Amino acid sequence: MGCGACCIAPSISSSIPGMPNGKPAGIRCIQLNDDNTCKIFGYPERPLVCSNLKASLEMCGDNSEQAISYLNYLEFMTKS
Repeated sequence: MGCGACCIAPSISSSIPGMPNGKPAGIRCIQLNDDNTCKIFGYPERPLVCSNLKASLEMCGDNSEQAISYLNYLEFMTKS
């Protein structure tokens, strides 16, 4: 909670309110509050990809820097 790495590091191809063409990798989601929480958490406008993402120790690490590093790695490895 309050990390925000999954709302910054990966690209999101789904439409997001305020970002109709999705979100490029490394760009902060427009729906991410200053405290790194989601403004649309629990709302139907939240993309399914975001709702389905479940935090894990492997993905999150011990802090947001580790999470961003891991998610950047995954983004790079899955880049087409």
